[in-house]
Amino acid sequence: MAALLARPWTVLILCLSGPLILVSVSAANNDKSPKLPSNFQLITTPKFGRRDVLITCVDDKKKQTCAATCPNRCRNKCVGICPSCKTYCLCDLFPGTACGDPRFTGADGNIFYFHGKKDQDFCILSDSDLHINAHFIGKHNPEKSRDFTWIQALGIIFGNNHRLYIGVEKTVTWDDEFDRIVITFDGERIEIPTETKAEWVPATVPSLIITRTSDTNGIMVELRGIFTITTNAVPITKEESETHNYGVTPDDSLAHIDLSFKFHSLSEDVHGVLGQTYRPDYVNKLDVRKKMPLMTGAASYSSSSIFATDCAVTRFHGKPEIAIVTEKADN
Repeated sequence: MAALLARPWTVLILCLSGPLILVSVSAANNDKSPKLPSNFQLITTPKFGRRDVLITCVDDKKKQTCAATCPNRCRNKCVGICPSCKTYCLCDLFPGTACGDPRFTGADGNIFYFHGKKDQDFCILSDSDLHINAHFIGKHNPEKSRDFTWIQALGIIFGNNHRLYIGVEKTVTWDDEFDRIVITFDGERIEIPTETKAEWVPATVPSLIITRTSDTNGIMVELRGIFTITTNAVPITKEESETHNYGVTPDDSLAHIDLSFKFHSLSEDVHGVLGQTYRPDYVNKLDVRKKMPLMTGAASYSSSSIFATDCAVTRFHGKPEIAIVTEKADN
């Protein structure tokens, strides 16, 4: 895997009813994903009080400010476009995402569903020296032939078989004030201070950086030159459960993770539920006209455990340490 480093760029969000937030987003030079507008802002609304937030685009010469309100489906975190003030849930706008009852946005920009099966692991991406599995949790739906499912954790294997686990703890009653994210690296639990921008970097892999994007339940994982993964831990709300008939009970909030992936140097042979959409020869055979385009063939992506690389479409064989870019990128 070549170590291609994308130069990051930053956007500044001015929230008059909340804290100032600085977000760094990488953009790969060889990305085939649809290009996003340069004037988007990540909005985090306060837990209490007014939901509308004033945003200012720092790259706008007029420094225009507008009031934006996140959609009900993502009331506390969304993307705002300046100066129109239109807002979108992250999972509806960004290629390379996996959210909710797993709804993926492929590298080609098309949205599809992959339901998998509860309490099982599935290969999301597999390349020669990078493999990502997702652990699915769920609720049985007696009215349908499938389970309602969500992603509860990721198992990431890279380089010389380093193993990174990112998950969310089972939670009875959800409270945003408490951090529910669990991180382990090579079998050791990682503790990161619960404050925005707090970082953790392992001595054995200095190019791996884990940063909190919020005080609790939000992190960004970057392996320089290889990938950036943004993770947000969220529950199923009472309103969501009633709307979709999820059947959430008082003993389990079905806490799960919404994900955004950015890959910088995948091979042309990459595979997996999401990974295959990054192949140059990928042809989308799903009926995108349907309300819920569904990717089937779960057996091809099934892994025997969170860190297993034995799915039918695996491409992973690992190798002695990969060449990873270690220097910091210029801002």
